Amino acid sequence: PFSELYHQYLIILNFKVMRISKYILSTALIFITLSCEDVIDLDVNNAPPRLVIDASLNWQKGTVGNYQVIRLSLTSPFFNSSIPPATGATVIVTDSNNNTFNFIEDGNSGIYINESFIPELNGVYNLNITYNNELYTATETLMPVVPIESVEQKNDGGFSGDEIELKVFYTDPIGVENFYLFEFNIVKFSTTYLEVYDDEFTDGSRIFAFYSNDDMELVDEVIITSHGLSERAYEFYNILLEQTDENNGDPFETQPATVRGNCINQTNPDNFPLGYFRVSETDVFT
Repeated sequence: PFSELYHQYLIILNFKVMRISKYILSTALIFITLSCEDVIDLDVNNAPPRLVIDASLNWQKGTVGNYQVIRLSLTSPFFNSSIPPATGATVIVTDSNNNTFNFIEDGNSGIYINESFIPELNGVYNLNITYNNELYTATETLMPVVPIESVEQKNDGGFSGDEIELKVFYTDPIGVENFYLFEFNIVKFSTTYLEVYDDEFTDGSRIFAFYSNDDMELVDEVIITSHGLSERAYEFYNILLEQTDENNGDPFETQPATVRGNCINQTNPDNFPLGYFRVSETDVFT
């Protein structure tokens, strides 16, 4: 019958259309694959280099704290793999007791060292850096920190049960506003992960800092360091970590911008530096 022949015709036509569609799809995929292999040169604007100040003076509990290091470097173009040091600077730290600590550069490394630093809890310290005839200054207080009491390890953490979780317990002082920076240094990775906390909702409580990683193994060594922070230092690190968190992805978040620290260019304010001057008591647990 005609209806049956017409039905068979439609089946054959549909089959041919499917073959043609598959051919077009395969051709498109090959084209896309080849297109993805094209090299794209990006024309990125380069800004004049700025001074980067990594001045974290740490006094570990139970030590003298006399040996301190300040690192100075320069910003570089996006595609540069190396970080140029800021050499030839004059770096001085003074305290409220009229002590002066000169930091001497180790060769031309941009690493400035002092071996006579005198730490004092709640003492006020002033940083003065002269670089390329411009004066940079900052002021911070050496903030105390409570000791790390214990660390708990869970070997089947995370959603899939394959992460190692660490809880670092400490007791927050009651009635005192406190801010904390925790470093988790995974020795085999040569990488340090940072977390910051405040006691707005945990004042006077025994609480914990938390870290997890699915790449860690039971034999790995982790060096955990807690730092006391000022409120301004906490705000700086908090914003910095929010902008560099790879797990974020909220399209409604504030887009990354230059995070200004507490260092000021007194000679030319428009040529502001990056980085922060921090002075902290620390506690370490391995």
